[in-house]
Amino acid sequence: MENITIAKIAQELGIKESQITKVLELTAEGNTIPFIARYRKEITGNLDEVQIKSIIDLDKSLTVLAERKAVVLAKIGEQGKLTDQLRSEIEAAEKLADVEELYLPYKEKRRTKATLAREAGLFPLARLILQDASHLQAEAEKLTSEAFPTAEAALAGAVDILTEAISEDTKLRAWTYHEIQTNSAIYSKVKDGDLDDKQVFQIYYDFSEKVATMQGYRTLALNRGEKLGILKVGFEHHVDKIIRFFEVRFKVKNNYIVEAVQQAVKKKILPAMERRIRTELTEAAEDGAIQLFSDNLRSLLLIAPLKGRVVLGFDPAFRTGAKLAVVDATGKMLTTQVIYPVPPAKPAQIEAAKKELSQLIGQFGVEIIAIGNGTASRESEAFVAQVLKEHPQVSYVIVNESGASVYSASELARHEFPDLTVEKRSAISIARRLQDPLAELVKIDPKSIGVGQYQHDVSQKKLTESLDFVVDTVVNQVGVNINTASPALLAHVAGLNKTISENIVKYRETEGLITSREAIKEVPRLGTKAFEQAAGFLRIPESDNLLDNTGVHPESYPAVSRLFERLDIRQLDAAAQARLKAVKVEELASQLGIGQETLKDIIADLLKPGRDLRDSFDAPVLRQDVLNIRDLRIGQKLEGVVRNVVDFGAFVDIGIHEDGLIHISKLSKDYIKHPSQLLSVGDLVTVWVDKLDVEREKVNLSLIAPNESN
Repeated sequence: MENITIAKIAQELGIKESQITKVLELTAEGNTIPFIARYRKEITGNLDEVQIKSIIDLDKSLTVLAERKAVVLAKIGEQGKLTDQLRSEIEAAEKLADVEELYLPYKEKRRTKATLAREAGLFPLARLILQDASHLQAEAEKLTSEAFPTAEAALAGAVDILTEAISEDTKLRAWTYHEIQTNSAIYSKVKDGDLDDKQVFQIYYDFSEKVATMQGYRTLALNRGEKLGILKVGFEHHVDKIIRFFEVRFKVKNNYIVEAVQQAVKKKILPAMERRIRTELTEAAEDGAIQLFSDNLRSLLLIAPLKGRVVLGFDPAFRTGAKLAVVDATGKMLTTQVIYPVPPAKPAQIEAAKKELSQLIGQFGVEIIAIGNGTASRESEAFVAQVLKEHPQVSYVIVNESGASVYSASELARHEFPDLTVEKRSAISIARRLQDPLAELVKIDPKSIGVGQYQHDVSQKKLTESLDFVVDTVVNQVGVNINTASPALLAHVAGLNKTISENIVKYRETEGLITSREAIKEVPRLGTKAFEQAAGFLRIPESDNLLDNTGVHPESYPAVSRLFERLDIRQLDAAAQARLKAVKVEELASQLGIGQETLKDIIADLLKPGRDLRDSFDAPVLRQDVLNIRDLRIGQKLEGVVRNVVDFGAFVDIGIHEDGLIHISKLSKDYIKHPSQLLSVGDLVTVWVDKLDVEREKVNLSLIAPNESN
C-alpha cells in the first residue's frame, strides 16, 4: 500500500517517487519543512517548502483514505458480499465520498419503512412488481399482516422496498451525481431582505449559476447568506430527464415502478447528491479562499521593513483622543502620549494637539509617522499633513492596523507593556509594524490581519494550519536575529517552540547577548535536534564568526573553511567576492565534499552576509500631504499600495478614506484567471480613476491607462 501511495502522490504532484520517499523519510526522522527545504536540497532534488508540505499533506489524506477502504472492505467481507468487482471498485476509489457511496448498500441502517416492509415478508411482492404480474392485487392480499393490514398497504410497503433499492443503486447515484455536476444550476432567492440592512447580498436575491461554473467566492457568499436567513438556496435540475433515465432501466413500467422511481429520485438521491455537491463546492471554495488568504499573508509579511528610523505610531480616535507612541530605530518605546486632534475635540484642544505633536517630532527626532487606518484615520491624516508643513523632513504612512487591537489586549502585550493602556500598546504596535512588519505581525493571530475574504466562513482548522505554515516559511526564509527577536518571533523558527523561545529570551536577559551559534546550545531545553533544525535560521550579528550572521548552517562550516583555503580568502573584501563569483560550482562542490545546491547557497550568503530578502520588495509609500475624494477626476493617474487581493479584484490604498477597487476586468487588457496572477499585497501600483461615487466615497480604479483601453 505504501508503494501505491507514493506512486499516487508522484502522479498527482508531478514529483519523482524517489523525491517523495526521501521527504517522507526526512519527516519521519523529525526534520521540519523549512530545514528540509533549505539544508537538504541534494536529498530532495531541490524541492521547496510548498512542494514538501504538499507531499506530507497528500500522504496524510491518502493514508486516511486507505484506512477507510480497509475498514469498508472488512465490513462487507464479514457479510459475505465482497465480490472481486466490488473490491476493485473500492480500491480504485479516489475520494472518501466515493468509498462511502460504494459502501452504502451494505451499511448497517437505521430502521426505515423499507426495513419494516422486508420484515413483514413483502420482498416477494416487490419482485412481482418488477415482473409486472397481472395478479398483484391478489398477491398483495395474501401478504397482509398486522403492520400492513390491506392490499394497498402491502403494495405501498413493496414500493418502499423498491424505492430504497433504487436509491442505493451505486451506478444510478453515480450517473445522477455527474448529471448534476454537468447540467444542474444552483439558485438563490431572497428569504428575508430585512435582515440584509446593508444590502450586502443584493446581487444574490435572484441568482442562478451552473454547478460546473460556480465560483468559489459566490459559493461562500450563498452559504453565508443562507446561514444568516437572508437567502434561500436550492438546485435547478432536469428532473424529467433524470427520471426517464431511471425508468428505462426497468424492463416493465407500471404505476408502482413509476412511484418508486419518483420517490427514489426526489426524496432520496437528489437530496443526497445535492448535499454532496454543496459540500464539495464549499470545500473547493474554502481551499481557494484559504490559498488566497495565505498568498496575501505571505506578501504582507514580506513587505520591506523601514530599518533604522525613529517612528511615531499614531492610533486615531474621535472621542477618546489619538494615542501616540514614539519608538527608536530598534523598536524600543521612548514615550507615549494622548492628544485630541479632531472633532469633537474643541478648537483649543486641536491647536494644543498640533503643538504637542510638533514637540514630539523635535524632541525625539521623529522621521516617519505611522497612522493606523481605523476609525478617524483620514481625519487624523489631514491633521498630521497640516502639522508636517512645518516639518518637511518628516513623512507619514497609512498603516493597516488590522489585528493591532487584538495584539494590544493580548497576554503578550500585557507582558511587554504591563503599565500601558490597551490603546497605547496599539500605537506602539502600529509604529513597529512599519519598522519591521514581520516581527510585529507574528504576534497576532493571522486570521485577524484582514487580508482575506470570507475567512470566518471556512474551516478554521484548515485556515489556521495554512496560515501558520506561511508564517513559519517566511520567518525562516528571512532569518531571525536571536538577540533582538521576541519570543513570538522565535517560536516560528524551525525546531523551536514557545518554551524554548522564552528560554532564549531569559538566557539573553541573564547572561547577556548570545555571541555565537555554539553558545545557543547553552540555552535550557534546547537539545541537539532543536539546534540542528534552528541554527541556520538564527542570525547573530554580534558574533566574531561572520558565518553566524548568514544562512550557512554550522554543519557546513568545515566546508566553508576548505572553500576559503582553496580560494585563499582571509576576509570578504572585493577581491574575495570576485573569486566567489567566479567559482565553477560543479567542479568545486565535489572537491569540497558537499552538494552543488549547498555550495550555491553558501556562496550567495557569503556575497551578501546579513542580507534580508525583504529588501528586494516594495517599500511603503511615504506621504506628506492628504488626498480628498473630491480632488479626484475620472482618468486621473495615481500611485497606490495593494491592501488586499480577492477573487474579483484588488483593493488599493490611494490615500483617501476608503480603498479603491480594481475589478478583475480592469486589471489587464488580456484575459486573466485570477487577480493574484498580476498583483500581491504590498505592491506599489500606478492606477487610473475609472469610476467615482463621491457621496458614497466609492472609487473604482483601473490598471489600464485610459489611452490603452479598447
